[in-house]
Amino acid sequence: MNKWNKIKDWCMTHSPITRLDRYIIGKFLGTYFFSIALIISISVVFDINENIAKFLERNAPLKAIIFDYYVNFIPYYSNLFSQLFVFIAVIFFTTKLADNSEIIAMMSTGVSFKRLLRPYFISAAFIALLTFLLGAYVIPVSNVKRVKFENTYKRRNVQTFTSNVQLEVDSGVIAYIGSYEDTQKTGYEFTLDKFENKKLVKHLQAMTIQYDTLAEEPYHWILTNYQTRDLRGLKETLSSGYRIDTIIKMEPQDFLITKGQQETLTTPKLKAYIERQKQRGFAQTKEFEVEYYKRGASSFAAFILTVIGVSLSAQKRKNGLGISLGIGLALSFTYIMFQTVSSTFATNANMPPAIAAWIPNIVYAFIAYYVYKKAPK
Repeated sequence: MNKWNKIKDWCMTHSPITRLDRYIIGKFLGTYFFSIALIISISVVFDINENIAKFLERNAPLKAIIFDYYVNFIPYYSNLFSQLFVFIAVIFFTTKLADNSEIIAMMSTGVSFKRLLRPYFISAAFIALLTFLLGAYVIPVSNVKRVKFENTYKRRNVQTFTSNVQLEVDSGVIAYIGSYEDTQKTGYEFTLDKFENKKLVKHLQAMTIQYDTLAEEPYHWILTNYQTRDLRGLKETLSSGYRIDTIIKMEPQDFLITKGQQETLTTPKLKAYIERQKQRGFAQTKEFEVEYYKRGASSFAAFILTVIGVSLSAQKRKNGLGISLGIGLALSFTYIMFQTVSSTFATNANMPPAIAAWIPNIVYAFIAYYVYKKAPK
């Protein structure tokens, strides 16, 4: 008899997806997407109510409001608060299963609590992969229009000016801009120095430098009132002119960081941007590094929050859905707040970005382990 039970347990553990698995996966994903549709719809209504005056005051076109802002608002915030939707979905439908004594019926057939978690993990894996791919490759592309719209019609005092910019644009080539105005894409008091074996071999200075937004190739700049000095030993060659078109390996976003800029880069571009800026000696990369690590950490959180949600709601309670949903919402909002605080510490208090992105997961992994041990077996 014991041998038969062991064989039965092994089959239950290693068998392909069963009808029970499909039932739970369907409930999980169905509730997850329904909660997204419901909460995001409410969020859109509140956002319209809050910002309609700004849109009218700043003459935002209706087409831009709909297609540039809200069409990109929905996927961005759906993905941003995916952890909250996972928690709500798990708490909601698992509590319903427990209230209807379905979980008791499942366990009475020999299904262990550990085995019961398998369809939950399959669903969490699907959601984690989906949110990661969307957050890493799809949503950053759509965020370009959303961030541009917000900086134009929603936010006040958007930074369009910077000064005293110095960065390495190529090996041994140092650029300096006295001041830069983004609305005109124009910099003033520009110099470019080239060094070989720590010796200055070429110096260029120009009164203005303007980024050519119409050029097909990147890094295209137009210099006016320029002068160059070629230094070769004791020989010095001078030349000057009114205008010159040239390629300099820098772009306005390399030294003028606008709010939300890190959200507009796909993960490969974000990684390349961070590495390039570090090579140039540019210090303002913390927000970009936090965003890079947070994309993976946020996706992985689906597994942790799923374990917490199932463990809290698998037991039948007298208060039904209310107490489980209340605890679940409190924990999910605390997680999001914890994530925000740790990101702020990374940006302003020199906490390593990787630790800042993953520390909420580490803390909640211990919580998940604790509630799992306390869950009904």
